Amino acid sequence: MKIPLHTFLITGGSSGLGAATARMVAQNGGNALIADLDAASGADLENELGPQACFVPTDVTKEESVLAALRLAEERFGGLHGVVNCAGIIIGKKVFGKRGPHSLEAFEKIIRVNLIGTFNVIRLSVPLMARGEPNEGGERGVIINTSSIAASDGQIGQAAYSASKGGLASMTLPLARELSQHGIRVATIAPGIFRTAMTDNMPEAMRETLARQVPFPPRFGEPDEFAGLVRHITENAMINGAIIRLDGGLRMDPG
Repeated sequence: MKIPLHTFLITGGSSGLGAATARMVAQNGGNALIADLDAASGADLENELGPQACFVPTDVTKEESVLAALRLAEERFGGLHGVVNCAGIIIGKKVFGKRGPHSLEAFEKIIRVNLIGTFNVIRLSVPLMARGEPNEGGERGVIINTSSIAASDGQIGQAAYSASKGGLASMTLPLARELSQHGIRVATIAPGIFRTAMTDNMPEAMRETLARQVPFPPRFGEPDEFAGLVRHITENAMINGAIIRLDGGLRMDPG
């Protein structure tokens, strides 16, 4: 799947990994539909990228909200060729901490946003992609999800987050198998520690400690490096049903 003249829906596209992906798409001649709840950052990014980008306020957990974004993709850009799911939240809580048992509400929230929200976007996007004309290789679209190394290396306090990201990893292959009949590929990126708004707010000493845990290079990943892998997956038709770690060799300790 080539990026020029193709349209990509990017959830969580107003900041961090999603914003870097939107920039990559627009800079390479594609159309970026920036789907996020952060209207101010989304509007700023739309203005930065110009007519090849469009922000649409989107709650990935709400069917009508996602459908509205997809209608805009069709009306403004004529269809949909790719989905990059970056929307997600993180909540760190012990199952049994000083304040008692883990909040069930908090567990449900992180599963709803990270796992159910991602699936909601996928299930609603596939019909639009499947209606598109296939390219010379028979491909109609590509779906790229964002898991985490916490799916396999979850630390203490990450039971909910790891469960949500593990679910994304686990559904990669069955989705790829099913959607192959429509010419749609599915892959998942499992990032390690990346520079985002969340990590930028950490104390400097904490950032340095985390960076030293990465074998090489001993630093946080850059959002552009994530976006670069999104581009490669998009353009390499043989990447399908794969979960790709992007972590500098990091294996998290128990925490």
